[in-house]
Amino acid sequence: MNVIARSLRATKQSRSNEKTLYLYHANKRNGTLYTGVTSDLVKRVHKHKNAAVERFAKKYDCKLLVYYESHESMDSAITREKQIKAGSREKKLELIEEMNPDWEDL
Repeated sequence: MNVIARSLRATKQSRSNEKTLYLYHANKRNGTLYTGVTSDLVKRVHKHKNAAVERFAKKYDCKLLVYYESHESMDSAITREKQIKAGSREKKLELIEEMNPDWEDL
């Protein structure tokens, strides 16, 4: 089981009655960054890896999960997504590298 699956399992067990929303970035350091929101990060990552994600992510081959953060509400996750998307590429790279300096596939 990979790191993210273990982390998500622990999160779900500790918040059994809460729905956790995830903001995430996918792709390679020098590639296009895809930022999205989902309620099922494991399922969404699987779709990215198998090119089942429509349009943008598929076109730019966004298959690596390099960053994620959890939120307790959809409003919070979407607000954060908009904030990140409005920022520069440099800010996005800084955010990713704080959590994942080696750009490992989480």
